[in-house]
Amino acid sequence: MRILLVEDNNDILANMVDFLELKGYSVDCARDGLSGLHLASSEHFDLIVLDIMLPGLDGYNLCRRLREEARRDTPVIMLTARDALDDRLQGFKSGADDYLLKPFALSELAARIEAVLRRSQGGGKRSLQVADLSYDLDTLEVSRGGKSLKLNPIGLKLLAVLMQKSPHLVRREALEEALWGDDCPDSDSLRSHIHQLRQVIDKPFAKPLLHTLHGLGYRLAESADGV
Repeated sequence: MRILLVEDNNDILANMVDFLELKGYSVDCARDGLSGLHLASSEHFDLIVLDIMLPGLDGYNLCRRLREEARRDTPVIMLTARDALDDRLQGFKSGADDYLLKPFALSELAARIEAVLRRSQGGGKRSLQVADLSYDLDTLEVSRGGKSLKLNPIGLKLLAVLMQKSPHLVRREALEEALWGDDCPDSDSLRSHIHQLRQVIDKPFAKPLLHTLHGLGYRLAESADGV
């Protein structure tokens, strides 16, 4: 899933980027309204998180122009410190799908993103695909080349992060954070789970998909360099 963040506060932006990337999202950023409108109009995003008070073009007008001029129906979550009813109504009238008041917990932002994405997809099937490896996020069914594979809960979570970031490298610190937060069991735990995952998704097949970049992290892709 690819998300566009349009926010001019560098600290808030950095926190959102770090958090959402750990959740497995691919994140692009814009720090002003005009840049945000250009990206949102010219590229594909699954969702936009949009601050209202922006330099150049405010969030209300950005969203309105995205809907009326660019004819894009990309879901939009608006962020603002304004809590008056009229402000929220103006956001919805300009085309926003949801509204989140600052300050907010990053966990709430993630929950809002998931809810809006579910609505926008009409409750349709959510699945990940890398080469011949498939993962249905709704049924938790994993298969490769049509063969059903069995993974434990940590293996499923690990696979989801790697597939969502594919073909990009995922650093081991990011994987540990996604799996255990601040309570990583020990330095060998991730390596052990990677080994178990590789035994299931790669060992029975001719071509490996899970690649180790020593000292850096792991990549799930058709080739070790991600190409």
